[in-house]
Amino acid sequence: MTPHQLSRDQARRLVVRAQLLDADRPGDVVEVAEQLGYIKIDPTATIAPCEHTVLWSRIGWSYEPGQLRKVVEDDRLLFEFDGTFRPMSLLPLLLPGMRRWPQRESSRQWLEANARFRTDVLARLRAEGPLLASDIPDTAQVSQAPDGWSGSNQVPHMLEFLRRQGEVAIVGREGRHRRWDLAERVYPQDLPVYAEDEAERLLEQRRLQAAGIARPHRWWSGVGKDTGEPAVVEGSTVKYRVDPEALSSLDEDAGGRVAFLNPYDSLLFDRRRLTELFDFTYVLEQFKPKAQRRYGFFAHPILMGDRFVGMLDAEVDREREVLRVDAIHEFVPFDPEETEMVRAEIGDLAEWLGVSVTGVQ
Repeated sequence: MTPHQLSRDQARRLVVRAQLLDADRPGDVVEVAEQLGYIKIDPTATIAPCEHTVLWSRIGWSYEPGQLRKVVEDDRLLFEFDGTFRPMSLLPLLLPGMRRWPQRESSRQWLEANARFRTDVLARLRAEGPLLASDIPDTAQVSQAPDGWSGSNQVPHMLEFLRRQGEVAIVGREGRHRRWDLAERVYPQDLPVYAEDEAERLLEQRRLQAAGIARPHRWWSGVGKDTGEPAVVEGSTVKYRVDPEALSSLDEDAGGRVAFLNPYDSLLFDRRRLTELFDFTYVLEQFKPKAQRRYGFFAHPILMGDRFVGMLDAEVDREREVLRVDAIHEFVPFDPEETEMVRAEIGDLAEWLGVSVTGVQ
């Protein structure tokens, strides 16, 4: 098939629309999750945790954090998996891979050595679940060494292994602590069944749907070289794949708006695509020494229409009940209208957070 010839403007619009960041806002949490495929969970909350800023940047003022908890814990329309919230429609596509996990020999050996421990954990959940990891005794026969993220308690390791195999699931949270139960009591039981190759093909289609346009890459996009249709973008040597449905409606442009993106937002994940299409080289400065930071510890990129125009360095001070704006870094000086648009979005953000604003000049 002859590749589609796209301008960079067209390619950027495809990405922005696919990521629900154009002027046509989605209506609710489930709509966002279905389109994006996942909502990243991260506790860093200079402004708000990632899962909430991702949703606010799409839905806007009508989003309330309790809506996310409701669709996860009460309605069971989303489920937690690998540090993300995902729509339940993706679960049947993930199950084939869960059934063959683990593939790593060391993981298989650990599970085999802890067969009794595994049985203990499942029995405790069946009798008493849902439970926190701290409610379950550690009866492991063989321990994994602490890895810097977890301590010597083996229960979290076993729960993670069983989650990957589809035997247990996260039913909700108490603060940042996860509550676990048997998967059969959390996941729907009437799900369609797919062969592994068909499930992977459909997953790749969903990932391309979320991306709009993507470079085929196992890790950075999860999109295969035969997914969607081929595309070439002016000025780029990258061989892209494009979502044909998104391409067919490219001219139905709802226009742009200002959005502040959490540093872990899915649009920012493929750094090379950011550079190629948006001319934006993004570096997360969270783990840099303070003296080496240019924009701030957890500065949020500012998207205006289909271009990144600056970085917002801001933090919520809950004691003073203010959103403290330390800096608005402008890549190119804003004109008066752009300045007003960014300030208006900061005001909306503060109102959503329930605080006032300080620091904006």
